[in-house]
Amino acid sequence: MKVEMKLKGNVARAVNPYGCKQEVLNQINYVKEQGAYDGAKKVLVLGASSSYGLASRITTAFGSQADTIGVSFERGPKDETMLGTAGWYNNIFFREFAEKEGLIAKNFIGDAFSLEMKEQVISYIKESFGGKIDLLVYSLAAPKRTDYKTGVTYSSALKPVGQSVTGENINLEKEELFTQVVEAATEEEIEGTVKVMGGEDWEWWIELLKEAGCLADGFKTLLYSYIGPDVTHAFYHDGSLGVAKEQAEESSKRINETIKDINGQSLICVSKAATTKASVVIPILPKYLICLYKVMLEEGTHETPIMHKDRVFRTMLYGNEANYDERGRLRPDSWELSDATQEKVNELMSKLTADNFKTDLTAYSLFKKEFLNLNGFEVEGNTIDEVNVEELKAMKP
Repeated sequence: MKVEMKLKGNVARAVNPYGCKQEVLNQINYVKEQGAYDGAKKVLVLGASSSYGLASRITTAFGSQADTIGVSFERGPKDETMLGTAGWYNNIFFREFAEKEGLIAKNFIGDAFSLEMKEQVISYIKESFGGKIDLLVYSLAAPKRTDYKTGVTYSSALKPVGQSVTGENINLEKEELFTQVVEAATEEEIEGTVKVMGGEDWEWWIELLKEAGCLADGFKTLLYSYIGPDVTHAFYHDGSLGVAKEQAEESSKRINETIKDINGQSLICVSKAATTKASVVIPILPKYLICLYKVMLEEGTHETPIMHKDRVFRTMLYGNEANYDERGRLRPDSWELSDATQEKVNELMSKLTADNFKTDLTAYSLFKKEFLNLNGFEVEGNTIDEVNVEELKAMKP
């Protein structure tokens, strides 16, 4: 059967598995072109199947020859109408490429928030992964989390705090600008977002791994965060997600105390804005992205997730060009948030209309292409758009 892209609003309803394979390979080739670096050797990535999590796994594996474990919640193919998720295939093809180079690439599919998954991963580390890890990347983005200690399920909500926000967004399916009103989060929604997107689960992973003796001396751990520009602060940095990320910073401080005796380091890494499955459904952000990309392309600083994370690991975390702010956060987003860049972006955003946002005035075409690439469509180097469902079913993560 032939696979074709299907959109419902800003959500993809189709996947090209072989496009995903080529996209993973393209990212691997990018890292190899940058050369080798001396980084982590035993890596656990939570939220490893796409975007920054996948990029972190690729750069450590193919940049510093690391064995990796990836944990993600993905779905495999069922029939011709449900071919599974892009992340399912990203996991499979990453493993295949890594194993060809003699690297361990173990995939765990399931709920990273659960105690059962934590125990499975710890058991694997002790029995089949050398006993210890020297890096844990926390890159989970999920709508829900069940607290295994209490059994309570919490839901996240990306909403402003204290007031509603009105702004323009982009509908990728209809390719049009539309006005969106986002109501203020309730106290319950704020609490739920903190529970899902904060640092509590991160702390529990570290505590259990430490208790099991699975953390190497000099162990490092990162949680990915985002601050962004003033134009997105109302519903993002100052919204419910911002409250969650503030809590994550407190978690990072406690983790640093937990791993102090093994010379460990816990960091909040503030990433740049990128095209992800999550970012395209965040209010106002797509409109900002098409302007940001235009400006950063002209400045020579635009980065895809693999370019961004390879720079973070190669030059900052395991290099000598780390950029920290006054709160001790790693700030590779400094290129995005420079005054000169933001001034140009704001000027460009003020010029956007329903008639011109898709023109060369912006980087809309690049934004949409990067979104399609996430699901295996319009990937450079891929010419396969026909799949055999039974063949796909036989693939195992």
